[in-house]
Amino acid sequence: MKRSAASTVPLVLLLLAVVKASAAATGGKAGAAEAEHAANYLVYVDPHPTGVDCQAYQLGILAAALGSEAKAKAAILYNYRNVMSGFSARLTPPELEAVKKQPQVNRVLPSATLSLMSSKFDGVS
Repeated sequence: MKRSAASTVPLVLLLLAVVKASAAATGGKAGAAEAEHAANYLVYVDPHPTGVDCQAYQLGILAAALGSEAKAKAAILYNYRNVMSGFSARLTPPELEAVKKQPQVNRVLPSATLSLMSSKFDGVS
């Protein structure tokens, strides 16, 4: 069975569209997979210098590790300045390693939510 060139062109275009969509989906999965491995961390840093805004100081540390202020703003969850100096951020494993290398960073711990085993404590419910 012989096909005309006119009927082959739409078939080729359809195949190209499928290949392009498949490649885009694979690339999207790689980025999504990395984002799935992101976790929340508590980052303890040196206290901010006198006269420097605490949040700007902490954002600067994270921006230096992640490569841009926009990425740092997207990753940071909360700034701590009263009891401890630090911040919490959502980081992928490569970002975590970059943060740990910053000279102002003292310690990085995974963030955890703890709950009581019982709702009754010393007679209080």
